[in-house]
Amino acid sequence: MKKTINHLEDLMHDALDFISNASNKKLSIKPAPEKWSQKEILGHLIDSALNNLQRFTEIQFSEKPYTIRRYNQDALVKANGYQSADLNELFDLWLCLNERISTIMKAQTEESFSFKIILPDGESSDLQFLMEDYVVHLEHHLKQVMA
Repeated sequence: MKKTINHLEDLMHDALDFISNASNKKLSIKPAPEKWSQKEILGHLIDSALNNLQRFTEIQFSEKPYTIRRYNQDALVKANGYQSADLNELFDLWLCLNERISTIMKAQTEESFSFKIILPDGESSDLQFLMEDYVVHLEHHLKQVMA
């Protein structure tokens, strides 16, 4: 798991370098009316961080297995108005959330990593899988933002 945490921190550093030199105008371009701009993808990553931070902390004290609830990605991106939001505000929020997630990941034990979860498709897994999957998802979308 240490490798996953280090990877998360590397991704945060890479994103910081990218956003420092990014243009709000460029990141706001939508490839098609129904597609997210790079800025909206960053907003989606904020929603992902918010939802997963809640999951990672709630599982600590909730009845096991912990059931993962889906969230409506498109509706959240629209409702939060990420397309017209200030880029620096979005990035600062994303960074703070991921710093908190990194801290939560570092605080886990072998026992807590094995806490059972039920995924939205009904499959079962554990907290370690959920945390690793979060970083994989984050990396996938950061590549889109930084393309």
